[in-house]
Amino acid sequence: MYPKKFEDLIQAYSKLPGVGRKTAERYAFTTLNWDEEWINEFITSLSSIKDGIKRCEVCGNLSDGDKCEFCMNDTRNHNVICVVQSPKDIAAIESMQEYNGVYHVLNGLINIQKGILPENLNIQSLVNRINNDIEEVIIATDPTVEGETTALYITKLLDGRTKVTRLAHGIPMGGHLDYTDAHTLLKAFEGRK
Repeated sequence: MYPKKFEDLIQAYSKLPGVGRKTAERYAFTTLNWDEEWINEFITSLSSIKDGIKRCEVCGNLSDGDKCEFCMNDTRNHNVICVVQSPKDIAAIESMQEYNGVYHVLNGLINIQKGILPENLNIQSLVNRINNDIEEVIIATDPTVEGETTALYITKLLDGRTKVTRLAHGIPMGGHLDYTDAHTLLKAFEGRK
């Protein structure tokens, strides 16, 4: 239906998560209307990802160099570590502008069914970071089966080495009790203060 090069562009866009044929087609038509400068900027950004984006050697976050901005920042509290599943979670936590500790990115969650085991994640480097100066490790994984499994595993690994806490779960702000499922209510009761 379309010329081969245009079809190839549609196919490339459709490999993105959550992008179907129609959305990929729309992206391709949008790209077609870009001026030369925009296209060159896009190409440069894409090609620099493989060589320019690294994983922080301390926490596993995305970085331009050997260490990420949080690990290099001396004004942050390096004695409190927040453990997250992915770099996207850091952005969410930073948006609240209240947390001043550092991070540790697991780059996934334990999922036995998919063959993702603890050794496939960035867990051992977290254990290696724990010393007498670490006051608290906050586990901020999703409240899913995989997130809970990972949190439990890390909690047991760090037991007796430092204080380990978990983000509270429960009823969201603006939520209604009569619309809340039993599991969420249970977590809200367990985490009450």
